[in-house]
Amino acid sequence: MHQLILDTDIGSDVDDAMALAQIMGSPDLELLEVHTVYGDTRLRAQLARRYAALAGRELVVVPGAVETLSGREVWWAGHEGTLHDDLASETVSAGSAPERLVARLREQPGELDVAAIGPLTNVAKALQLEPQVAGWIRHLWVMGGSFGDDKAEHNFKSDDVAAQVVLSAGIPTTITGLEITQQVAIEASRLERIRAAGALGAALGADIEQWWAYWSETWNVPHDPVAVLVLSRPELFKTSDVGQVAIQVGGDGAGRSVFTPDAGGSVRIVTEVDAEAVAEEITARIVAAGQAYAAPHGEIDGDGS
Repeated sequence: MHQLILDTDIGSDVDDAMALAQIMGSPDLELLEVHTVYGDTRLRAQLARRYAALAGRELVVVPGAVETLSGREVWWAGHEGTLHDDLASETVSAGSAPERLVARLREQPGELDVAAIGPLTNVAKALQLEPQVAGWIRHLWVMGGSFGDDKAEHNFKSDDVAAQVVLSAGIPTTITGLEITQQVAIEASRLERIRAAGALGAALGADIEQWWAYWSETWNVPHDPVAVLVLSRPELFKTSDVGQVAIQVGGDGAGRSVFTPDAGGSVRIVTEVDAEAVAEEITARIVAAGQAYAAPHGEIDGDGS
């Protein structure tokens, strides 16, 4: 059992919501808190609370950094939230995610994993508040970067300064980059299984379908769920030896990432994936999250009472 804090920019690409649902359906993960980052973090937090409620969960959700350390303008299409009525009614925690992260890690140094599936601004700000955070995180799991080409992946590009701060801090880290996540797809047959999994599945299925329509596709890449699954099912992946990751800061190539093996480093990258098995595991865990709450409540509501 891993105790986990999820740091997410939920509310843009639908994969953040998928990752949250996946975690809630993972018996090997204890989700302690959700922290939101990048742009309208309060709305993102309310959306996370709504997804948790649909799964019958009461989650602590803390809004975090609104602006990037890089000063780069926030990109947020906001497709998912448009399908969720009255999000303003969802209660989120007071305070700010970077301060909360420092406090939780101070209480349990070396015990908590952090999954950072958005820009790394919250984690970078936590390090600025308390440099010991680098030694207090048990392991950091990151969706970001693109290794072996010149692409600048969205999370690292959105806050290249934060990515550099975090990835040079010496935190034990595993990064799953685009060259791995893009090998995995969620297609129509899996969407139907998700949609059938109670209220959570129905809501998430609608959001996935909306995302497909936006891109005129009938499938999507579950970037963030893949990165989170490395924690739970490492046997479905291969990783590099430890090394260092350099981030280009500023300029046309801002956010580009380069991995260099180094026995003195603290970062490893995922190098191979069993794509079909990973897609199935992601789907099964999302379905489990929806069904866990759907069964008893379906019985109660079946006669309209």
